[in-house]
Amino acid sequence: MRKLFLWLVLSVLLAGCSGVTIEDYQDKTPQLDLYDYFQGKTRGWGMFQDRGGTVKREFVVDIVGTVEDGELVLTEDFVWSDGEVSQRIWRIRKQDAHHYVGRAGDVVGEAQGKVYGNTLNWQYDLNLEVSGRTWKVHFDDWMFLQPDGVLLNRAKMSKFGIRLGEVTIAFQKL
Repeated sequence: MRKLFLWLVLSVLLAGCSGVTIEDYQDKTPQLDLYDYFQGKTRGWGMFQDRGGTVKREFVVDIVGTVEDGELVLTEDFVWSDGEVSQRIWRIRKQDAHHYVGRAGDVVGEAQGKVYGNTLNWQYDLNLEVSGRTWKVHFDDWMFLQPDGVLLNRAKMSKFGIRLGEVTIAFQKL
């Protein structure tokens, strides 16, 4: 009887640990269309927090989006709070109604994205420069389109399954 009780408790706890899936957002509005949202000029204001929640760096990113040969090309120009300036160029291709793949110079392989309702989830590995060394880190990146064209972005960053910190960005179309 005791084993049955422990098994039931463990089953309930594990069921409660099942994570949110992108499909859970399929009915949320406004609908997110990546190509539509990012064509033209967009600005983002963001920060990186370490795993303890301390803000380590802040940034502003200006994005110019164009569609070339069916791909969404995003040129991202970052200005960091410590004076660093950097650029990333994404090339994103829609695979079907819900799936996207993306490439960038510092992305390892391809980013895999899914869009349902107002939400995008990207999964990718990134080569990140840290104190003169390159770390391969994993991003679990979630974007949520809000009314009035605000796009909120929260990305968890990890290495070897250990959470390193989070990046938070608020985007606004210009």
